Amino acid sequence: MVELETERLIMRGWRESDLAPWAAMNADPEVRRHLGPLLTYEQAAASVLNFQDDLERYGFGFWALEVRSSGEFVGFTGLDTVDEEMPFTGVEVGWRLARPAWGHGYATEAAAAALRHGFDAMGMPEILAVTASGNLRSQAVMRRLGMTTDPADDFDDPDVDDPALRRQVLYRKRRAPGTP
Repeated sequence: MVELETERLIMRGWRESDLAPWAAMNADPEVRRHLGPLLTYEQAAASVLNFQDDLERYGFGFWALEVRSSGEFVGFTGLDTVDEEMPFTGVEVGWRLARPAWGHGYATEAAAAALRHGFDAMGMPEILAVTASGNLRSQAVMRRLGMTTDPADDFDDPDVDDPALRRQVLYRKRRAPGTP
């Protein structure tokens, strides 16, 4: 299975020891603020199984994110196929970090590695990123990654019940011209 490394981070497969901190961060209202309802322990556990299955099946997915110097699990970063009910198709880059990991540049560093993997190893021509219109922190990461947005691409997510979270913004990044 593919693992990715950056100067400070390791993006790897999921371990049993990741489940408790993963469940805790998905029960944190601030972490879930732009994502929707809190997850139960069982929902968090099911998501980990799905993430690991995608990594093994496709060679990409949402990797567990670990700080290299401490071995601490801090969330996930990776690539995922866009859900079928969305008004667009493709692969999106995504991240979710525990609150203590915010503000250290980890999301940008890890997402940049995921983009390189998608473009260089997987040959993807374009990678997307989607977030709630009010999630300014994630949009800042998208801009730091060199992604661009067109307000004409913004959409209402049919799966989101909360009106405050329904409006989504779509960012894009294309593989550099001349890249094999």
